[in-house]
Amino acid sequence: MSQNNFIAGVPWRNPRDLKTLVENRTTYTLDSCELNIFETHQEASDVNLVFGDLVLTTMLKGKKVMHLFDRPGFDYLPGESVIVPPNEVMKIDFPEAQWDNPTQCIALSISKEMIENTFNMLNERLPDKVLSQEWGLDLSYFHLINTQDLSEIINRFIKIGVKERSKEKDLIASLALKELLIRLNQTQAREMLQKTYKELSSGNRLAHVVDFIKKNIRENLTLEQLASQACMSKAHFVRTFKQELGQTPVEFILSERLKLARYYLQIGGFQVKEVAVMSGFNSIGYFIRAFKQEYGTTPKSFQKQ
Repeated sequence: MSQNNFIAGVPWRNPRDLKTLVENRTTYTLDSCELNIFETHQEASDVNLVFGDLVLTTMLKGKKVMHLFDRPGFDYLPGESVIVPPNEVMKIDFPEAQWDNPTQCIALSISKEMIENTFNMLNERLPDKVLSQEWGLDLSYFHLINTQDLSEIINRFIKIGVKERSKEKDLIASLALKELLIRLNQTQAREMLQKTYKELSSGNRLAHVVDFIKKNIRENLTLEQLASQACMSKAHFVRTFKQELGQTPVEFILSERLKLARYYLQIGGFQVKEVAVMSGFNSIGYFIRAFKQEYGTTPKSFQKQ
């Protein structure tokens, strides 16, 4: 997971200010949302949490096991977010939390009016969706790996909530919330596409392009090729791809090649140079730099780990 996808900059509570060692809560209230920072300093299980509005939770440090929608629990780790609908009970376990290894996460509850107004505006101004019929959140895809764009706007929103002191604070937060909802929609779209592109490829242009990219990942893919696969002009294709998925086609291809390279390094038996070629990289130097930027370590070091 990219080192850029983690959230930073959330202050810890002074130990003297902790009211409880389990899900100690600090709240920052704004016009259309409420930012909560939770810290847990000891092992615990079956801790229930519920909000009256839709909530975006993002894991910052440590590990939780989250139980939602009467499904089996899943590990919840830094670099990940979970979207929880209003009045849904989160049942949370803290299997590893200790005083010197606490967990920390945020929960951003967003008003129904803000969500509706934002997506209504997007559906009016940008109605020509290709992947889905309209802008909005799909709770089928509630457990997300943070993209860089999503992490950046979450980081910015935390800074606004915690540190901003100006009279314009609520207006600034409102604008950031709108961007946050857009990034959430795009992150969900990518998540959905990764899981369904094969079944959608015969009837959806973006799914067809993603299927083509994955089948030809080792080839020298051009924007002209991809636009032709989508039956769009090059400019329209690039704009549509970026708007719906939050990534340019070039960024998407790079992330797919890096994921493939990571897979080959994990199974072992290949030299780094071989992995680069097998993953579609023409330059070993570029592969090493891109891999380190994405995963925070060189391919050789990753392989040794």
